[in-house]
Amino acid sequence: MDFYLLAEMLGQMNIASIVPILLAILLLVLMLKGVRIVPQSEQHVVERFGRLRAVLSPGINFIIPFLDRIAHKVSILERQLPIAKQDAITSDNVLVQVDTSVFYRILEPEKTVYRIRDVDGAIATTVAGIVRAEIGRMELDEVQSNRSVLIDTIKGNVEESVNDWGIEVTRAEILDVNLDQATRDAMLQQLNAERERRAAVTRAEGQRRSVELNADAELYASEQAAKGRRIQADAEAYATSVVADVLKEKGIEAAQYQVALKQVEAIRDVGRGEGRQTVLLPSSAIEAFGQAFEMLKGKP
Repeated sequence: MDFYLLAEMLGQMNIASIVPILLAILLLVLMLKGVRIVPQSEQHVVERFGRLRAVLSPGINFIIPFLDRIAHKVSILERQLPIAKQDAITSDNVLVQVDTSVFYRILEPEKTVYRIRDVDGAIATTVAGIVRAEIGRMELDEVQSNRSVLIDTIKGNVEESVNDWGIEVTRAEILDVNLDQATRDAMLQQLNAERERRAAVTRAEGQRRSVELNADAELYASEQAAKGRRIQADAEAYATSVVADVLKEKGIEAAQYQVALKQVEAIRDVGRGEGRQTVLLPSSAIEAFGQAFEMLKGKP
């Protein structure tokens, strides 16, 4: 019933009043079809009659409705491939399993969508081949110690391989290098042997150093003893020279004075002994003491 009512209303309206409405509707549709707002994280590939027409950047873009169409919406965010495990054999015939991960982003969507079907699969296959080739040129010790160099080499080779796909490889990581149990046991034995060798070398170095220090200590003691003897000899020589100078200057009187002084000191020590002593002196000794006293009085 509503359909008949609408038909009756349209019949009552003339053609002149319908055309502006249709034109307004058509203009609205063209605007909706012709204006494309691209998000910041995407780029849109436009085709015209099945062929590449343009690549729309983030923001407001205009296309020709009904002629152009958005064929592909490509994210330009950085992507990470799932962690992959690759088996490889080193140059010294050791089987290793390498865990790798690659980060990339699309720079030229028109190359990516028209030159490669499965981007992630293609990159993963490329990385696996490059990892096997590079590890095959290195020994196991080099793989373990030069991991950063290996990562840089893999990243550079992957970039060259995917350059035609409009892709930038931002990072390549080797997360782990796994060995079979037999190889691990052999490496553990080698590590223990190396530790024992280093310990033996350290002990030998310590013993050698101890002998050197003991020798240095003995040499130092000998040098100090020699210096002491030399100082004592110098002192004795100096005392002798002083006595000689005195004898040369004072003559025999100084010598007699020293002898008399020693005799007096000796008699004094005898008189200080225990008990009562009687000391008998010859007359010549008394005369000598008298001379000594006279010399003592003459001394200042």
